[in-house]
Amino acid sequence: MGYFIVLEGLDGSGKTSVSRTLVNLLNTQDVKALYTYEPFNRDFIELMNTYGRRLGGVMEAFLMAADRFNHVITVIEPALRAGMVVVSDRYYYSSIAYQGAKDVDVSWVKTLNSFAPEPDVAIYLDVEPELGLARKKTSSTKIRYMEEDVDFLRKVRLIYRGLVMGGSLIEVDASRPLEEVVSECSRIVCKRLNILCQP
Repeated sequence: MGYFIVLEGLDGSGKTSVSRTLVNLLNTQDVKALYTYEPFNRDFIELMNTYGRRLGGVMEAFLMAADRFNHVITVIEPALRAGMVVVSDRYYYSSIAYQGAKDVDVSWVKTLNSFAPEPDVAIYLDVEPELGLARKKTSSTKIRYMEEDVDFLRKVRLIYRGLVMGGSLIEVDASRPLEEVVSECSRIVCKRLNILCQP
């Protein structure tokens, strides 16, 4: 069985850059690694961007869970069975944080996503919402309307940090230069994989 790594955080926190760099690093160490991301399916992404503002948090959670189920059975589980390290840019913690920030019951979101395999390590890249928004020009925002309101993103961040306090996520300060963030994340991952690697 493989190893499952998740990167979480607000858009602009560096998730995509860190995830891709980790995969490249692992592959150079002869560790077969795969980069993937959520939301995954282009049709679901389009549905969210077209109807999401008026669907509300509950319907968002349903759509995201359906997209995630497809992602798990078509990408994540097959790669893990093949013995690969899977690095996912977002996972069900995003549903907990973003839909939870819309007052959707967090325990219900967790139950809705109970089909999703637990990651071996999940890292939360923490940035102030204002910094994330300022960095968005170079970030790969998929569901645009969820990353526009600072007050909403503050609520999202609070939920993420609650998950850190509860032991579900490992927090890394992502307000620093990307090289420092990559270095810390690499140390965390390489220690868990029990391999020596230099970013």
